Amino acid sequence: MFYFENDYCEGAHPAILQKLMETNFEKVSGYGTDPYCASAREKIRAACACPEADVTFISGGTQTNAIVIASMLHRWEGVVAASTGHVNGHEAGAIEYTGHKVLGLPHKNGKLDAADVRDFCATFYADGNHDHMVFPGMVYISHPTEYGTLYTKAELQALYDVCQTYHMPLFVDGARLGYGLAAEGTDVTLPDLAQLADVFYIGGTKVGALCGEAVVFPHGAPAHFMTMVKQQGALLAKGRLLGLQFDVLFTDDLYQTISRNAIATANALKQGLADKGYRFFLDSPTNQIFIVFSNEQLAALEGKAKFGFWEKFDDTHTVMRIATSWATRMEEIDGLLALL
Repeated sequence: MFYFENDYCEGAHPAILQKLMETNFEKVSGYGTDPYCASAREKIRAACACPEADVTFISGGTQTNAIVIASMLHRWEGVVAASTGHVNGHEAGAIEYTGHKVLGLPHKNGKLDAADVRDFCATFYADGNHDHMVFPGMVYISHPTEYGTLYTKAELQALYDVCQTYHMPLFVDGARLGYGLAAEGTDVTLPDLAQLADVFYIGGTKVGALCGEAVVFPHGAPAHFMTMVKQQGALLAKGRLLGLQFDVLFTDDLYQTISRNAIATANALKQGLADKGYRFFLDSPTNQIFIVFSNEQLAALEGKAKFGFWEKFDDTHTVMRIATSWATRMEEIDGLLALL
């Protein structure tokens, strides 16, 4: 069986497992106050060229999205996102559960357009009844998007400018950030994000860690942010488990190195699929590949290869997502192409 269902099928990078074993019997303080979390924070600040940033480690992506959004919005505010945005489509209502509505806008290959956000806000405030409505209080994007597409630095700047005009923080979901930073042709870096986002997170769960995300507030976290993390059940007593993993990932450029593996294997797979005449749903420069399969093809692949269901294309075709990861081997790519 070839597993390409997602980019978190595997466990963790061996260097992380080794470090966990080496430090297993060390006694350290809890709740993220240990030396490994402190070291990871400093390494992340250096990588972001943002020495004053607040960095908090949270156990998973859904918890991170819900807590960050809830901590930065007033009771009367919602979060603006693409209609395909993760918080709108694949969080099981976690954001709404905190009391904040997701305000979905049209997307362009998964991306939110600054002009659409500006028009939405202008229309909202021009409405004489807007005091009876959910206020746009934050803009959420993910980089890469749900479709594996990427924002350019100019697009991020345009979104940030709109957010500044309407006094809304820009939140960048970086669950797959490593793959976005490693993609060929991208002009967005970690220091760019630290300048153009009010909060973003560096994904570990999908990029080599057992679990965990590193939330970065370049200009300072909301008051009592850690307390809100705990209030919503996402503060680990053994916070060392998260800090240690990011300490390893941000040593000797490991995070970028393993992210590049996902891009290299994805590129090889894309070329092989193109050579075989497969139909691409859209062009993704990262580790997620979207292919239109006939239902007959999928039936023939049953029990031989596992992909992720994305959406129905028509009555006889289905869009499936094929995802590579930090751990994907070229031998797996060759085997899958031979099967296909």
